[in-house]
Amino acid sequence: MTEHAKIVMQALRKAPGFKNVEVKSITRLGGLTNLVHRVDIKDRSVIVRIAGSGTDEYIDRGIELHNAKAAAKAGVSPNVIFGETITGLMISETVPDIETMTPEHFKLRKGSPARAGNALARLHNSGESFEFQFELFSMIDEYLKILSTKDVDLPNGYYDVVAAAEPIKHILSEKDLPIAPCHCDPLCENFLDTGKIMWIVDWEYSGMNDPLWDVGDLSVEAGMDAEQDAELMRAYFGREPTAAETGRMIIYKALCDLLWTLWGLIQHADENPAEDFWAYAIGRFDRCKTLMQDPEFNDHIKAVQNG
Repeated sequence: MTEHAKIVMQALRKAPGFKNVEVKSITRLGGLTNLVHRVDIKDRSVIVRIAGSGTDEYIDRGIELHNAKAAAKAGVSPNVIFGETITGLMISETVPDIETMTPEHFKLRKGSPARAGNALARLHNSGESFEFQFELFSMIDEYLKILSTKDVDLPNGYYDVVAAAEPIKHILSEKDLPIAPCHCDPLCENFLDTGKIMWIVDWEYSGMNDPLWDVGDLSVEAGMDAEQDAELMRAYFGREPTAAETGRMIIYKALCDLLWTLWGLIQHADENPAEDFWAYAIGRFDRCKTLMQDPEFNDHIKAVQNG
């Protein structure tokens, strides 16, 4: 048995009823910061998620556990079997016969943007309440504080872009925008597709937020083109979106890159080996600048302001 397998088994046996289970196989799954494994036992399969080292700097595991259970009640996420708020250990049911999504799958699996839009709508309209208020600019400040304790440089011009986004902050704050339970980190890999419906997993960054953040962020993560964006938005609203709704979605496409640039720099400073996080951060920052410098971006800001 490998060292990883031993760690997974020790974690699994903490859950009531799993102390003496007969394990058939342990399979390592994806995950940028955590150890995630599917464990197949005699009559069922479960997911064992072991929190990555250092993630407690920026993730409240008690909030995550509460929100994951609420998402399961909303019918968009698998049931949570067991969780620890101190260690971040979480064990949940698996969803059978799914495909873990990627940007390529969103392009090739027909109807997948619509299924994702329907899943997000189910979550946002569920009436469930998440702990934590996701506030973009407060999170930027918090990540900057974390980075100030680490040996890493910000990309050239980062503060200039934050300053350029300041008027957007005021425009959004002046609007009576809806607040709903949101995933807030809709990576493609957090969507599981059966071909009929999508499930959503991983609630580390979840909280109450403007629901169009999730829609805009997913579009960015999946690299969606205009046609896919239109499919996603129509399914989400059940109608054609207004200019103001489209404007908010586009604005969040830029702002999510502004935030996740800092997240990538934290991973880089922590020497997370999952990928080249310096390149990840620079790529996101460059994409944010490109979108904000597009002449049409101001049109979307005006649409939100006038909507």
